[in-house]
Formats: sequence, structure tokens, C-alpha cells
Amino acid sequence: MKIVVTGGAGYIGGVVATQLSEAGHEVIVLDRVASTAKPILPESVKLVDADITRFAEALAGEQGIDAVMHFAAYIAAGESMQKPEIYWENNTIGSIRLLEAMRTLGIRKLIFSSTAAVYGNPEEVPITETAAKQPTSTYGMTKLAVDMAITSECLAHDMAATSLRYFNVAGAYGACGERHEPETHIIPLALDVAAGKRDTFMIYGDDYATEDGTCVRDYIHVADLARAHLLALDHLARGEHTIYNLGNGNGFSNKEVIAAVEQVTGKTLPVEIGPRREGDPAVLIATSKKAQEQLGWVPEKPQLTDIIADAWEYYRSRT
Repeated sequence: MKIVVTGGAGYIGGVVATQLSEAGHEVIVLDRVASTAKPILPESVKLVDADITRFAEALAGEQGIDAVMHFAAYIAAGESMQKPEIYWENNTIGSIRLLEAMRTLGIRKLIFSSTAAVYGNPEEVPITETAAKQPTSTYGMTKLAVDMAITSECLAHDMAATSLRYFNVAGAYGACGERHEPETHIIPLALDVAAGKRDTFMIYGDDYATEDGTCVRDYIHVADLARAHLLALDHLARGEHTIYNLGNGNGFSNKEVIAAVEQVTGKTLPVEIGPRREGDPAVLIATSKKAQEQLGWVPEKPQLTDIIADAWEYYRSRT
């Protein structure tokens, strides 16, 4: 298949683009990337430097595009509460423009990168796809709005779509690993401290209603996550929008993550406790039973220490 990966120059999109190429698909990455800062992608992947709002224009010369995998988005929940306008503009309006362009070009297959943030503070855990949608951050709101727009698109215009709602993604795959700037994710931040690039690790809040008072999250290896996208591609149905949660079903607190990083790196991490961040739910743990039953997806690297070990190997390879 000929597949466009929006945001494919980023962390998750880059791993998916790599796995798609390895599986024999023709891959085009569309992302805003300066010519001097191209990501490490297989040579077979074509890179188009453009915004998703210019999707039709940027890909005007491409024929026979079969599907789009849409990753392009701002992802920092904390920042989304401080700058909500850029999240609504980029994540939601940008995605609606993408849907319009796909309709115009006759591309009727879509895999969307959604998020567990749409559930907010869940009433029950593990979280199922039918759980109440009550996002506590603007980031989660923007992603939920896109999910709803996709449902409408499928019903009105016979599109086939799947949304994959991620829980916390970490680890590395080949030459692709986390490299956000600025970095906001717990594991790469902790690795910075282990490597001596940061003095301390900040935990935001230790007064949550959890066993040790810190937030609990479900961690999934990026390679496992990427495989789910390829499986979902084979299960698309016209006129239907299917949603799957992707996680390991196991929760680890922030303090447990720090302990695992210390175990993998052999370093002791100085830790500071700061105030809660607005919009952070206390517990997010998934059940991926639906994905396992319908897609045949099973995480191959569910252990937190394995996830961190791959992230640490990637981290050291680029420093």
C-alpha cells in the first residue's frame, strides 16, 4: 500500500513509518522538518516538509495514495492548559483540514493517533473504550474533538477509520527514540538525570489518591504500539470508525518508574517534589482486550525495565 504518515518525523510516527517500510509499504512522511534536521528514517521513505493544512497541495503529484496515518499534533498536556489556542488550532482545526483534503483526494482510509487523555480521571480502572469521556486537559479535549469529527466523516462520507488511544509510550526502535524539544515525558527526563544532564528529577504532586501518592500510568513499548497500527490497517471497514485502547494493563507510579530507571542505569536519581500540574489525572491504566481480540495484538515487551533499557540504549547512542 501507499501510505502517508503525517507527523512521521516525530517519535511514534517515525517508528510506524519505519515498520511500514520494513513491511514493504510505500511510505511518504509529511511533517514540518527543517532540511538540516531530518529524522533518521529508512532511505525508502519519502519525506515531504509541509504542514497538514497543506496536505493536498504538498501531495498534489502523488497518485494512488491508499491510506493516511495521522500523528501530527502538539502533545504536552501541561502546555495545552497554558496555550489552549495553539492546541485547538493545530490539533483540531488542522485535523479537520486534513479530513477535507482526504475527501477531496479520494483517500478513504485513516488511522488516527488518539490518546488516553480523552478519559480524564476515570471512574473505573482498567479503562475500556466505552468509559466516560471527560478530559481534564485541553490536549485531551482537542483529541476527543477529532475523534468525534472522524466518526461523522465515516458516517457521512463512507470513510474507514480507526483511532488508537495510547497510554504512556516509551522505549526505542532502531534509530528512532524520544527526542522532544523541550522534553516533557517522564522516562527521557529521568534518563537525563541519570546521565548527569539534569540535576534533579521533578515529581509533580505526591498527594494523589494512589499507593505512594504519585500518578500511576500504563506504559507501552513504542515498537508494540507501532505494530498495532499495521494490524489496524488490515481491519478497516468503510463507513465505520473503530476505537481501541493500547496499553499493557499494568500501572506504575512515578516513584516506581524512577526506581526502574535507577535499576537499569545503575544511577541514583535525586528527586524533588513539586506541585501538581493542572490536568494530570491520578491513574490511567488501560484494558487492551478489544485490540487483542479484534486485531490479534499482544505486547511483546510489557516489562517496564525492558522498555526503559531500550530507551537508555538509544539515549546513550546519540550522546
